[in-house]
Amino acid sequence: MASISKAPLLILLLFSLHFFTVISVEFLVGEEHGWALPSSKEGDQRYNEWASKHRFKVGDTIHFKYQKDSIMVVTEEEYNKCHSSHPILFSNNGDTIVSLDRPGLFFFISGVTGHCERGQKMIIKVLELPSPESGAGHNSTGPSNNTTTSRSSADSSSGVLEMAALTVGLFIVSLF
Repeated sequence: MASISKAPLLILLLFSLHFFTVISVEFLVGEEHGWALPSSKEGDQRYNEWASKHRFKVGDTIHFKYQKDSIMVVTEEEYNKCHSSHPILFSNNGDTIVSLDRPGLFFFISGVTGHCERGQKMIIKVLELPSPESGAGHNSTGPSNNTTTSRSSADSSSGVLEMAALTVGLFIVSLF
């Protein structure tokens, strides 16, 4: 029986480990308040203040929960005008999940007349995924289930997965 070299298998295993480190987070917009018209005492920056407390990465999702309302993804110009005749995305089903599939700015407004002007709008800045060489020491708060979890704790969990995968991989290689 021919002997199989362990080195190529080990190299393949090590290169495949980066698949275990991709973690995406689902954020619940407005947390317990959901996507609703802000009260006058909350001011017109409620959702932008909420968004500024989070770090969004490519692959994350944002979850809108609302009643008798809608959500529109629009251009910057439409955001500033609080009006869109042809939004990039329109949903009025009360439970909308938007995938943040690219780095850059995403603009959201309510589709109900007058709501955007009264503060039901939001800008989200999405950051690029860090390259494996740059490390994973980034923090975030507030995934969608109203708990406070940091992205760094999720990263340490993925580190455990990497270690487990490495251990299993080394065991498999040792069988040859």
